[in-house]
Amino acid sequence: MRKVPTIFVRDWNSNPKYVTEEPNPECAWVFAGEGVPTVKWDGTCVKLDEAGRWWARREVKSGKADPPDFVLIEEDLETGKRMGWEPVERSGFAKYHAEALQTTLRPGTYELLGPKINGNPDGFEAHVLMEHGWAPLRIREDVKSAPRDYDGLREWLHARPYEGIVWHGPDGRMAKIKARDFPQETS
Repeated sequence: MRKVPTIFVRDWNSNPKYVTEEPNPECAWVFAGEGVPTVKWDGTCVKLDEAGRWWARREVKSGKADPPDFVLIEEDLETGKRMGWEPVERSGFAKYHAEALQTTLRPGTYELLGPKINGNPDGFEAHVLMEHGWAPLRIREDVKSAPRDYDGLREWLHARPYEGIVWHGPDGRMAKIKARDFPQETS
């Protein structure tokens, strides 16, 4: 789990809340039409490893101690935050993860979604594990229609209930954009 780059550059000096209209050079492949777009669910990331152990994504702020058994994956030099995994049973989401775990799943990463996760903006009635990159057919087809330019994406995302889009490149790269990365238009 590496930090997924945002497709537009963020202005860290004047207004880091929103992206600028400048494409992120690291994501040029998205603007070249490469990659498959998928919906970005608004939950929390968990992982099932090859040994059958569940892990929860964890972000540790600069100056804070790592939790027990934390596995560091990456450090963001801009913010000082450290990203990694902690055993799911130590996470604040352990109870909801247990509720969602109804079937045998294959190793990989999943989004834990449901009533007690991030305010449940996706409207799930129970806690579920959604495999990353998966969505119902109607949503997958809709996400394919997303434009790849600043104005088009801002308008498209603000007209839909999705948190954002993640593009999956053929070589394993990923890139993202969230609706909240764009200011709302005022009239």
